[in-house]
Parts: sequence; structure tokens; C-alpha cells
Amino acid sequence: MKQPVIITFLLTGLLYAAHAQETAPIPLYTGNIPGSKPAPTDYVEQSDRQAAKMVTKPTLTPFFAPKEKATGVAVIVIPGGGYSNVVVGREGYRIAEKFNEAGITAFVLKYRLPDDRIMKDKSTGPLQDAQRAMQIVREHAAEWGLQADKIGIIGFSAGGHLASTAGTHFEQAVIDNPKHINLRPDFMMLLYPVISFGEYAHAGSRQRLLGENADSAHIQLYSNEMQVTANTPVTFIVHAQDDRTVPVQNSLLFYEALVKAGVKAEMHIYQNGGHGFDLHNQSTKDEWFDRCMNWMAANGLLKGEK
Repeated sequence: MKQPVIITFLLTGLLYAAHAQETAPIPLYTGNIPGSKPAPTDYVEQSDRQAAKMVTKPTLTPFFAPKEKATGVAVIVIPGGGYSNVVVGREGYRIAEKFNEAGITAFVLKYRLPDDRIMKDKSTGPLQDAQRAMQIVREHAAEWGLQADKIGIIGFSAGGHLASTAGTHFEQAVIDNPKHINLRPDFMMLLYPVISFGEYAHAGSRQRLLGENADSAHIQLYSNEMQVTANTPVTFIVHAQDDRTVPVQNSLLFYEALVKAGVKAEMHIYQNGGHGFDLHNQSTKDEWFDRCMNWMAANGLLKGEK
């Protein structure tokens, strides 16, 4: 009795795979990696389709939207992992595939994790990779059928911290930018993000990025609610009230800063859901991705919208 179900499942999976738009990963850098140091011999990347650790060669994996659905909109997907690993499966590829269904091209960023062993300044290493990702996508927008003014960023957990850093620190390039490519995301989506390194910090993310004895200047610099300006991109935020890993105050502080700066923002706080629910919050029938699509349409980011 189970065989037809299994066969149907396998055929469905094969059919889905046949329509997948994932292409080979793009190395972020073809020459020297900025701010890098030679990795120790025992510093070897460990990665599979679920997560990556000890990344020394960061990549950007494109998921191009099917031509019949393509809107020309693109999003760089930054998975979380507490700055100790990169959860490329649930918060990367899975998210990219969902965006593809909506006609949005997605690029999954496998970024270097802050580590004194491979970086001269580990606090800027991940941001360099995020800025380089934006630089690559915007530079190749026409070639890839994308609208250069509709390239956004989405981040989860510590990836939300990196995304919000990219969305608030873009005026200061930490990579070479000889063509003066615009490094500012056009829009930003943050899912249960690490934002603040103050009272409500996720201690692990702060320590890994800034070290155990970070000074107040660096804590303030990377507390991204303190870096919001009127030029910060429009932002969509999702969090759960009962998140015990990254307190919901992170999103509340960022939203408040956006409102004060006059930046358009939308925030959805679920009463339950905990942390790391990626695409589906199992505590509710509501789908944050649907709310996200409505928000994108309201901001003129979907096909036919201006």
C-alpha cells in the first residue's frame, strides 16, 4: 500500500528538481580575499547541503527565477548560525527556492565566519562578503536580467545581523570598489534577527564577531539599531515573542529606530514560534512569506509594480 505513495513522492521530487534554477556557486573573490590571513593547516572547511563551517572561500549560489515567472527582482539570502556556522540548507537554499516560486531570483551567500586565525579584523570579514555579494549581483544585473534598483537582502538570526549591517553600513565600503558600485540594498528583510549588542544581545554572536573584551565603540558600531538613518532601506521584520535565543527586543529596537528615521517598515510579531523557524512558524497557520510578498507589492517591488 505504501509503494504508490513512495513512487508519487519520488516523481514529485524529480519533477521539482527538473525545474530547479540553482546554478553552480560563484566564488566571491578571484584573487586575494580582503583582510585575510593564510589559514592554518588544520583550518579546513566542513560543509554539506545543510551547513558550513570554517569557510575560507566564500561563495554566492544563484537560484534564477524561471523565465516565465521572472520579475527582475533579486534578493541575497544570508543564513544564520550564530556566526559559528552558516545554515545554508533551511535558511538558504530552501528560502531561495521559495523566492523562485514567486519569480524572484535569489543568491545564497556562504560567508566567512569571524575568526582571528584567518582574518586581520574579524569584525569586518562577514561584512566584506556581504558587500561583495551586493557588488557582484548589481554589477551583473543587466546580464542576468535583473533590475539594478530592485536588489534586496534577507537575513536570518545572526544572518539578520549581517544583513542589517549591510543595510546600515553601506556608505563605508570595506572592499575594493573601483567602479563605485552602489552597495546599498534596495530593501531588507530580517527574520528573528540579531540586531543589538547591548542589553538584549545574543552573547554568542557578539563574542564571535567582536571578541570577549569588545570596547564600547565597537559594541555601538555593530548595534545596528544605533546605525539607522533616513537612507536605511525599507525593511520587513519577523520575530516571535517567545524567542529565548534572540530576544524579540532586537526587532523592536530596530523597528523603533526605523520609525524615528522616517524609514518605511513593516513588522510581524508572533506570540509563539521560538527561534529558527525558517520558512514556517509551526505555531500558527499564518505564513510570513505571504506577508512578505504583500509587503513587496506594497513597496513596488514585484512585477508590474512601480
